[in-house]
Amino acid sequence: MFKLTIQPRVSETDGMGHINNTCVPVWFEAGRENIFRIFNPDLSFADWRCVVVNLNIDYIKEIFYGREVEVHTWVKHIGNSSFILEEELYQSGELCAKGTATYVNFNKKVRKAEPISDNIRQELEKHIRK
Repeated sequence: MFKLTIQPRVSETDGMGHINNTCVPVWFEAGRENIFRIFNPDLSFADWRCVVVNLNIDYIKEIFYGREVEVHTWVKHIGNSSFILEEELYQSGELCAKGTATYVNFNKKVRKAEPISDNIRQELEKHIRK
């Protein structure tokens, strides 16, 4: 599992007094950086491999400005050329949002999905939720 702590900003607070729902997918993506590094250690877009094909988010509790949030990211499933991540967002120890993100290992030069290599698969397997 990967963990990332985020400090919500005033600008992310909406008229209802809580963090706007549009921030959660951005925070979940920030929590995926170490997954991206498995595919592309220098994070260069010249050989970017991870293309998102599906996102799902369940909003469970309101999130508020002034208190840190923690994003947890696990690998849920590894297919031939795709993988699914499981994500959760906590504030003050309470689950506030959860979701999944499906990515494809994509070769942009030939514009198609490619099988996930054995060495990348082994690294991803280290982060499967137990």
